[in-house]
Amino acid sequence: MTKRSLTGIQPSGNIHIGNYLGSIKPAIQVQDECQCLYFIADLHALTSRKDPALLKTSTLDLVATWIALGFDYKKHLLYRQSDIPEVAEFAWYLSCSTAMGLLEKGHAYKDAIVNGKDASHGLFAYPVLMAADIIMYDVDFVPVGKDQKQHVEMARDIAGSFNAAYGVNALRLPQPVIREEVMTVPGLDGRKMSKSYGNEIALFLPEKDLRKKILSMKTDSTPLEDPKTLAGSILGDLYTLFSSPAEYADLEQRLAAGGLGWGHAKEELFVAVNREICQARGRFEELRGDEAALEAILLEGAERARLIGLEVLNRVREVVGLRPRKIVV
Repeated sequence: MTKRSLTGIQPSGNIHIGNYLGSIKPAIQVQDECQCLYFIADLHALTSRKDPALLKTSTLDLVATWIALGFDYKKHLLYRQSDIPEVAEFAWYLSCSTAMGLLEKGHAYKDAIVNGKDASHGLFAYPVLMAADIIMYDVDFVPVGKDQKQHVEMARDIAGSFNAAYGVNALRLPQPVIREEVMTVPGLDGRKMSKSYGNEIALFLPEKDLRKKILSMKTDSTPLEDPKTLAGSILGDLYTLFSSPAEYADLEQRLAAGGLGWGHAKEELFVAVNREICQARGRFEELRGDEAALEAILLEGAERARLIGLEVLNRVREVVGLRPRKIVV
C-alpha cells in the first residue's frame, strides 16, 4: 500500500523562508515517495486570529505558494481544513478517550497560561483537532518543524488511547519526520524566524525588497580587514540552508582570511536565496491572480480527501457503536 504523508500550515499571514524550509520544502520533496495530503489549517487559525479578510487572503496565498514551489495537486491532494466537516466529528470521538492531563501538557496552552493570555477551549483542544487532521486519513508520516513535533507525538498518544479504550487497532499511529538541518531556521535577529518576533524574511518578497531585508540582518562590527567566523553566525546559519557545501566553504575561507566584510557576505546570501526562489516567485504571482482557479483546486482536493477520511470515520463509528455513514460527497 502507498504510504501517506500529511502537512498542514495555518493561514496566518505572510509565508516566510522558515515556513518554506521547515515545512513546505520537505513536504514537497516526498511527492515521489508517498501519497501527499497538504491542507490549509484554517480552523486552527481561529484560535489566534479574528480577521476574516486575512484568513481568506492567507489561505489563497498558501495554495498559490505550494503550487508555485512544485506541488502536483493533480497527483496529490491539496485542500482546506474547513471544507472537511467530518474532521470536527472525528475530533469528538478522539476527545472522548483523551485525558485532560495530556492536553494540559500542550506547549501553546501552557505558554498562554504562563504569559497570562486568554486560553480558549479551542487552544486547549488544539492537539485533538490536529490529531483528527492526521489520523482520519490513515497517515504514515508527518513532516514537521521541531516546534510541532510534540503535536504529532500527542496525536500518536491520542490514537493509542482510543485503540486501548476499545481494545482494537483501528487507528494508525503517525510518525513525525524532521529534517535536522532545518529544525530551527534563524530570523534576522538570531531568534527563531517568526512573524510574532517581526524577524522573518517573507518568501516571495520582490527582489529589491529581499535584498534590502537581508542587508538589514544583524552582524557584529568587526572591521573589513579583520578575519571573521562564518560558522555559528546568523548569516552562516542561513547561508548553509541555501548554498552548496562548496559555496559555503568558499565564503567561510574568504571571511576567515580577512578583507571581506559582512556586507559582502550578506550580498552573497541574497544571491543564494534569490536564486532558489526567483522562478517560484514569478509562478506565484501568476497563480495568485486567478482566485477562482485556486478555489476550484481546493474544492476538488476536499472531495478526494473526504473519500479517504470517511472510510476511517466509518471504521471509528462502528467501533464506538454508531451506524456507519453512507459515503456521499
